[in-house]
Amino acid sequence: MAIDEENWLQLSGLQHYAYCKRQWALIHLESQWAENLRTTEGSLMHQRAHDERLREKRGDVLIVRGLRIHSRALGVSGQCDVVEFHRDAMGVSLAGEDGLWLPVPVEYKRGRPKAHDADRLQLCCQAMCLEEMLLCPRIRTGYLYYGETTRREPVPLDQDLRDTVTTCLGDMHRMMERRQTPMVKPTKGCNACSLKEMCLPFLQGKRSAAAYIAQRLAEDTP
Repeated sequence: MAIDEENWLQLSGLQHYAYCKRQWALIHLESQWAENLRTTEGSLMHQRAHDERLREKRGDVLIVRGLRIHSRALGVSGQCDVVEFHRDAMGVSLAGEDGLWLPVPVEYKRGRPKAHDADRLQLCCQAMCLEEMLLCPRIRTGYLYYGETTRREPVPLDQDLRDTVTTCLGDMHRMMERRQTPMVKPTKGCNACSLKEMCLPFLQGKRSAAAYIAQRLAEDTP
């Protein structure tokens, strides 16, 4: 069932949501944002990767940057850092290009490979958008390029990862409809978050609002 375009989510938000639901809500529901060294370095890397003027062909590989993508089924839109189109007899036609081509998304990240799936889910969603837009066969593998290791890591785009993408986006749409920001759940990852001073995770995690109000009432009682 297609989702109306006015209700589409930003694809990049999937990475925020998978990392921290509250972070996603602060950015995409409350429009809060703050820069730190990590976000600035990441922005500079993506600016280079998204240069749509850079389009090149290396043998049987066509490299396209900053390709805009969407999925009506998932209700999401965004932009790929890089899509490599590999010449393949099982591929699809591309405007202005001879032969048949299969897309392979490549996402750029400033850090290094992570234990959680946030980056992999964003990449998988890009692949699902490309499949829907191009009506191409299932994309089996994508790549994550990490700035600290200067290497790209292959990511199998299996059914479990695809199911998680669908589940997360469904939850995100429901949260968007309710305009609901989740309560804080402090983790060690909070220290690296650029929104730490807005979220105040460790302060909020110490006591509830009810406990705070009760204390203030007690202080005001003669």
